[in-house]
Amino acid sequence: HAATGAHRSWTGDEMLACIAPRAGHPGEWIGGMESGLFAIAARDDGTLAASPVAGAVHAERGMRFNDGRCDRQGRFWAGTMLLDLAAGARVGRLYSYGKGDSNAALRLDDLIVPNGLAFSPDGRTMYLSDSHPSVQAVWAFDYDTDTGTPSNRRLFVDMKPLPGRPDGAAMDVDGCYWICGNDAGLVHRFTPDGRLDRSLEVPVKKPAMCAFGGPALDTLFVTSIRPGGIDLSDQPLAGGVFALRPGVAGVPEPAFG
Repeated sequence: HAATGAHRSWTGDEMLACIAPRAGHPGEWIGGMESGLFAIAARDDGTLAASPVAGAVHAERGMRFNDGRCDRQGRFWAGTMLLDLAAGARVGRLYSYGKGDSNAALRLDDLIVPNGLAFSPDGRTMYLSDSHPSVQAVWAFDYDTDTGTPSNRRLFVDMKPLPGRPDGAAMDVDGCYWICGNDAGLVHRFTPDGRLDRSLEVPVKKPAMCAFGGPALDTLFVTSIRPGGIDLSDQPLAGGVFALRPGVAGVPEPAFG
C-alpha cells in the first residue's frame, strides 16, 4: 500500500510469474504459473487458492510461465520459458487466453525467454522482447483488436548495444515503452519509433519489472531480483521494490475478461 508502506504476501503451490485482475471478481486474478493458467485468490492465512483454467503443453520438462498481461480488450497473454537459462533452448512459447476460451491458444514459438509484453494505448501495437543474452531484442507487431491476432513482426529495439538485457515492460500515455535494463540498473524509455528517450537509475543491478501506479498513475514501481549468493554489501537493496517519478503517467491495466 503506497500511502502507508504496509505490505502483504501470499505463497502458492507453484511459482507465480504474471497476474492480471479478473473483471467482476474483486481481489482475484488470473495468473501464469508453472503448469498453466490459474484463477487465483488470496486467503487470509497467507496462501493462494489457485484453480486451473487452462493447461500448457510445454515443449520440454522444467518449464514455467514468465511475463504476461492483458491486452486492451481483456485477453490474457503470457509466455513460457525453460528454467535452465544456460541451455539457451528455443522452446519458449507465447499464448493468449480469452474469456470463454476452452484453452490457451499458441501464438508464437521459437523463443528463449519471452518478456516485455505491452500494448500501445490504442491497443493496435503489441510489443514483445526476448531477454536471453543471445537475443536481447524487442519486437513490435500490428495487433488486430477484434481477433487478438498479431502480425507484421518487426525489430523495434536491438538492445545488444545498449546497457542491460530487456526484461519487464510498461506503457505510458504518450505511447512510449518502458523496459527494465536487467544487469545495468536502469529502466529505459523508448519512443514509438524505437528511439531511446531516457534511462532512469535504480540502486540495484537487476531491475526486473516496472508498472505505473498511484492515484494518478504517475509513479513507476520497479521490482528487482536478488540472485542467490550475491554480495549484499555491494547491493544491499537487491530484491527491493522502488518507486520512481518519471514525469509521465501510465496507461491503466485492463482486467481479464
